[in-house]
Amino acid sequence: MKPEQLSLLNSVSAPAIHPDGTKAVVSVTRPDFDADSYVGQLWSIPLDTTKHPRRITRGFKDTSPAFSPDGLVLAFLRSEPDGKPQLFVVEAAGGEPQRITDQHAGVGSFEWAPDSHRIAFAARVPEQGRYGTVDGVTAGGEDGRLITTNQYRANGLGYTSDQRQQLFVVEVPELGGEPAVALRGRAAHEQPARVVSGVPAARQITFGDADHESACFSADGSQLYFVAGLQEGHDEDLVTSIYRVDASGGQPIAVEPSTGKLQTVAEVRTSTDGQWLFYLAQDMGETGRDFVARNTSLHAMPIGGGEATRLTDVEYLDVSGPLEPSGPASVLVLNTALGSVELLDVPAEGGITPLVHGARVVIGATVAANGEIAVSYSDATTVGDVASLERGELRLLTDFSAGLRNNSRVSEPLDVEATSEDGHPIHGWLVLPDGPGPHPVLLNIHGGPFAQYTGAYFDEAQVYAAAGYAVVMCNPRGSSGYGQAHGRAIKQRMGTVDMRDVLAFLDSALAAVDALDEDRVGIMGGSYGGYLTAWTIAHDHRFKASIVERGFLDPVSFTGSSDIGWFFGGEYTGGTPEQMAAQSPMAVAGAVTTPTLVVHSENDLRCPIEQGQRYYSQLKSQGVETALLVFPGEDHELSRSGTPHHRRQRFEHILRWWAKFLPTASNQPDAPK
Repeated sequence: MKPEQLSLLNSVSAPAIHPDGTKAVVSVTRPDFDADSYVGQLWSIPLDTTKHPRRITRGFKDTSPAFSPDGLVLAFLRSEPDGKPQLFVVEAAGGEPQRITDQHAGVGSFEWAPDSHRIAFAARVPEQGRYGTVDGVTAGGEDGRLITTNQYRANGLGYTSDQRQQLFVVEVPELGGEPAVALRGRAAHEQPARVVSGVPAARQITFGDADHESACFSADGSQLYFVAGLQEGHDEDLVTSIYRVDASGGQPIAVEPSTGKLQTVAEVRTSTDGQWLFYLAQDMGETGRDFVARNTSLHAMPIGGGEATRLTDVEYLDVSGPLEPSGPASVLVLNTALGSVELLDVPAEGGITPLVHGARVVIGATVAANGEIAVSYSDATTVGDVASLERGELRLLTDFSAGLRNNSRVSEPLDVEATSEDGHPIHGWLVLPDGPGPHPVLLNIHGGPFAQYTGAYFDEAQVYAAAGYAVVMCNPRGSSGYGQAHGRAIKQRMGTVDMRDVLAFLDSALAAVDALDEDRVGIMGGSYGGYLTAWTIAHDHRFKASIVERGFLDPVSFTGSSDIGWFFGGEYTGGTPEQMAAQSPMAVAGAVTTPTLVVHSENDLRCPIEQGQRYYSQLKSQGVETALLVFPGEDHELSRSGTPHHRRQRFEHILRWWAKFLPTASNQPDAPK
């Protein structure tokens, strides 16, 4: 894959299956260079393979499809080129979509009521005078902000305390009815108070000083359940809980498990039989902030609260949503495991049935009333496709990555096992370019650190392999998917066993594969991967060059500048000056001699740009060959969801850097001008 082929990456959403099981609908989005944005529409996927998938909407960016419980209406989010996502509905049999929200900041997520006549949705409510709510008042002209809390901004969003996410309920209009028309002439003069917008009025249900998330209706539709941090002292910890509120409005009531543990609840879903609350949660220790490498577990408790049962093993399973009902009292969940993402079916009474496993990354799945299951997934040869699950086997229904495979070679990753110096097993992959070699090698380190590489299609590895590089990547201690002990091994020990693991994995690959050139090796990584890259080149000088991207580089300044700085560094490195210095790349930057490209984004609030600027300045001052690549308007997610132009340009700069220090036949330095 070449940087200019980013537009061939078709990403597929979790599927929405029709209640009758005949079809599923997904959104298919891709980077578009002409729009310098992400575009996409909804596709209908027949589960009958004699019929063909087809595009059913024509919006600029249509996402998040969901059928009403009665199957008559399809709801989705639509974004215009410079607009915010709004909620639209269309008859499931086809027709013209109708917009039913007009939220200033757009709609974030939504959920159908059981009666198929109402939808609950989440939207940020900006304070009057901010974020363009008053004509003529720009961002630079807003009133000053007086900040007294720890949690006041978030990467990709900015300030949060003056635009809390609240929950709303909107009535879905009769789609077959006559559309409203704008008043004109005498009617406009005689009825000035009547405004006809065609958008029904939504009722705001929550008003608390916190973000309200994961709304779902009770089985009878009378109540809304949601997740928020509304407890006293919520600014001092990471605890969130489940609440219930009347679907027509009122005071929220906490629905608490009897365990008494401090938890972060990520998602809640009512069972279709109305008896249970399923929810995903992480234990946060005694402080409510001990988040390091905490696996997420699925729990079930009675609908009114009380004794909660943990349904998944907290040590070895790390589950996530979307929670989708699979029966009257069971749900589907995803499980991060050994470089894959599995699909599990879990009933409230206990027991787990694996449905999809192996070398795949499941994106989402839904179950129809007749038991048909639609699954979206990615693997080594597809960015995303849809399949039906039949007798434990996936039956492929789409081929959205055909254009990618037809126009570029897909280098399938080789599964590799290695052993660290203390005997700990390390799992990872090797992606080889064409030709016999010996190939220069790029050691890639993932972010997180509690995250994982997988064997699924990875644009980074494919771009580098196409340019002639062998890509080595693994999941060292600190990563997710291999149990909590594996993830928590670097708590207050960053840069120890994790560095030894990635170097042992690299050495093992170099020794085992003759096609790798052990004398021409580079190292690179982003976020935590930027941290470990910067830390490693201060201790190991074998690398011809390095790239440190959006790195966590100085725990001291990170504490006061990052959106998560108030808790992250203290939990990972420990909070004393001595602990921070012992694990700080800035503290050992003086030992670096490796040529280093530092990449950062101006709007990165997760690892603020000062981290990269100060690191670059330090290397520059001591004579290390270095450069600082800064992207305006981008945040911490540049490499994954930045504008298509910047994503392509980022790849081009990275390849130029490697061409300078590790040239290949297909990636040569620029000719002098």
